[in-house]
Amino acid sequence: MHPHLKRLSQCADAPHRLIIGLMSGTSLDGLDVALCRLTGCGNQTQCELLAFETLAYSQDEKATILSVFSKAEVSLQQLTLVNAWLGRLHGEMVNSCLAKWQVDAQTVDCIASHGQTIFHCPKHQHGLAQFGHATLQIGDADHLAVTTGITTLSDFRQKHIAVGGEGAPLAIYGDHLLFSDATEHRVLLNLGGIANLTLLPANGALESVLCSDLGPANTMIDAYVRTHLALPYDKDGALARAGSVHQELLAALCNHDFCHRALPKSTGPEVFNLALLAQAQAQTNTTLLSHQDVVSTLTEFSAWLVAEAISELALQRPNLSVYASGGGASNPELVARIIARLDKRIHFTTTSQLGVNPDAKEAILFALLANESLCVPRQGEASVLNVAMGKISFPS
Repeated sequence: MHPHLKRLSQCADAPHRLIIGLMSGTSLDGLDVALCRLTGCGNQTQCELLAFETLAYSQDEKATILSVFSKAEVSLQQLTLVNAWLGRLHGEMVNSCLAKWQVDAQTVDCIASHGQTIFHCPKHQHGLAQFGHATLQIGDADHLAVTTGITTLSDFRQKHIAVGGEGAPLAIYGDHLLFSDATEHRVLLNLGGIANLTLLPANGALESVLCSDLGPANTMIDAYVRTHLALPYDKDGALARAGSVHQELLAALCNHDFCHRALPKSTGPEVFNLALLAQAQAQTNTTLLSHQDVVSTLTEFSAWLVAEAISELALQRPNLSVYASGGGASNPELVARIIARLDKRIHFTTTSQLGVNPDAKEAILFALLANESLCVPRQGEASVLNVAMGKISFPS
């Protein structure tokens, strides 16, 4: 047996695994790196976060990613180059974390890399009868594995599509494993570039779990302030708080077809972007709005989308508890506007209350997916995955 296969087999049969989860979301803030110790699998999974770091992209790095990000047409040469470059960059970032944490790469069983989504295209979006759902993540895992010397699992979303899903969101599996509760109805809300949620009914099996994208959380706000104000994001919601919501513009944004599609559904910045904003502003004659008013309206749009979905789920569960994560959970203005639209019986907090760093949650979830794919179930354990996700790249 090849040494890499032998080690993979030993890892799968070990009582626990040391896995690094990597997440780079549509907000393009940087790479989240979570070092996790996973014990068991399925409903017996135990996850301990040993170390966590977010490594911000430099302006040049972000610009390179943006050159191929969420565009219907890109240079094939540029896409090819960035795919390999990003894999190496993520590998170098992992190496810097391991050095900082004083962790020997040889002790790490594998890396679980989400990669960078550059185009998400479910069928309801492209409308082409001959094609199904599609999504594309870059950051080649072979380059990542060779750079770090660590076996890497990647490209999780392709298998989800291959077996009939839309490729997003994948949080359903990790949320079910980590956060299901016997007595409390829970919503795990991720406020990243795109807002998504997982509904975990009390004492519910995986089949009862609902997981869906909702629409933009930060992506339109970030794109606007990046383009017009040369800022990476609206820090603490200060711009939104200084502005006023323009109700006609808000109504035009809320009228988008995706906002009224039934859950579950998936989307991305391919739909919710500055072109959509420009169209809505043209319709409502609001092209001369101040930057603060535009950001305030975009923030209200995100809050409305989230609150509408949660309120619908709470009709059958009035004492629902919502646990937020992602960059938007640190935006007090966005959070306040969501809460203002919710029934007072709904409890809103962050995943910190469940013992999980809100910033690390998404990276942890991909470590969990890798663990489910690698773990050999023992007595009393059963994988929650119907099919193993993740392509395997060996370091040599």
